[in-house]
Amino acid sequence: MRVRKDAAVADDRPHRARHRSGPPRSSDVPDEELMRALYREHAGPLLSYVLRLVAGDRQRAEDVVQETLIRAWKNVGRLDGAAGSVRPWLVTVARRIVIDGHRSRQARPHEVDPSRLEVIPAADELDRALRLMTLSDALDDLTPAHREVLVETYFKGRTVNEAADVLGVPRGTVRSRVFYALRSMKLALEERGITA
Repeated sequence: MRVRKDAAVADDRPHRARHRSGPPRSSDVPDEELMRALYREHAGPLLSYVLRLVAGDRQRAEDVVQETLIRAWKNVGRLDGAAGSVRPWLVTVARRIVIDGHRSRQARPHEVDPSRLEVIPAADELDRALRLMTLSDALDDLTPAHREVLVETYFKGRTVNEAADVLGVPRGTVRSRVFYALRSMKLALEERGITA
């Protein structure tokens, strides 16, 4: 029976605090109970008021109400001695928070949508280095004759005639080696997970 009596007393405290015209006294109720009583009594009407101030932005309104109640908790000493209801003080604080938020957004430059930046191609040195390492590794799989002809024609940018002169082989041989070297290179790259 004693447990029920204590539970009834504990349940009665917030109920009594709710019907006062001001906040509950800190000596009567711990801080946590004070905040619960303030929230129950004032959060709903305060949220309705702030929603009108922020043009229906519920998330912003909830943030303002939360900040207002935190400020009330921090200033509980001033509120304790206040005569009458706490609501005018809460409304004033909420309005000031909204005004300060509006002013700070006006003072900041407008934010840019980063989604456009994602479609702009940018040089990625890491990808380039990995590609070069993979190409170099694949070149090592080729025969020396095939490697030479690819280096002369693709990497040094020489024509078939120029490559033939540098390598000292006929032009037809250069063309044939380029064809087979490219085929071997394609297979070597596919083995490393790189496809066209």
